[in-house]
Amino acid sequence: MARAPVSVRRAVSVVGLLCAAACGDSVPEPPSRPTGEAPVESDPAQARAYDRHFVFMSFAGDSALVVPWLMRTVERPGAVDREARGWLDRGGRWEAFYAERWEAPPTRSPDRVLPHGNLKLMVREGDAVDGIIFEEGPRRLEIALGSSRAIWTGPRGGAVELVEGAAYLADQRVDGLVLHMARASVGAAPAGGDWAFLMSGDSLQIVLAAHIEHGGEVEPVYRGWAELDGEEIQWSAIRLDWSQTQAFPPARRDVPVSWRVTTTNRAIEGALRARSSDIAAGEGSGPLRPVRALFEVAGNVSLGDAGSFPVHGLLVHERR
Repeated sequence: MARAPVSVRRAVSVVGLLCAAACGDSVPEPPSRPTGEAPVESDPAQARAYDRHFVFMSFAGDSALVVPWLMRTVERPGAVDREARGWLDRGGRWEAFYAERWEAPPTRSPDRVLPHGNLKLMVREGDAVDGIIFEEGPRRLEIALGSSRAIWTGPRGGAVELVEGAAYLADQRVDGLVLHMARASVGAAPAGGDWAFLMSGDSLQIVLAAHIEHGGEVEPVYRGWAELDGEEIQWSAIRLDWSQTQAFPPARRDVPVSWRVTTTNRAIEGALRARSSDIAAGEGSGPLRPVRALFEVAGNVSLGDAGSFPVHGLLVHERR
């Protein structure tokens, strides 16, 4: 089957923004990236962690196609630990089709995503990722990134980008949107908390991201970004409270299954509920184990005078 081309992507480098986040600098225009790799010294007290997430989503009625790729890099003395995971959600049926961890030598660009095994990448100048390919025998799943629709930065740096995209499964093409999120942390600071990517047809796209995990001494505050009929909106302080939880015995924790969205000025309000999920416990020696949960969610969101919108999307919950 011949592919219809995805529109040419605008050359915006989220990698440069992510580097500024990890270094604690303000975020100017995306800088040029260094080329090549060479060993660098690493201070354990200033160890850096980088998250790069790519999520393709397409919804048509009750038919959903969601392909999250979650990637994390952690620097430590003398090495870089890398992790990449991929899921496929079709109509509420989740499949974790890729999960790899590997060690790599030190590099000047640890925030750069790299191919590994059945994970292939298409990258253009400036380290902009144009495509992510999973290939295993006759099976092939490709996410192609097209033109950038919007890009936002947060107070800690990092970046959130909305990109036109398409998914190719065997001989089938599905058009949709891709969220590209880049976050970083230095030292003991967490890389960030839960986040969500929501859509309402072609008119509204919302991204919510917490600055810390749930369950600590301080409750997380979410920042929000949205594109509504081509107009960009930002919120600096959103609450995403758990309105219902359920026990997840493998991690000895409760996980959320419904949420309430609020702001003090009622600029955005709403409710979300989990329609399906993939929940897994991580490795740990303590009484509580790490947990990562991916939820396909649905609900309604009100944006003040702009009205109320039914939304559908992905919410990622993580406790380390």
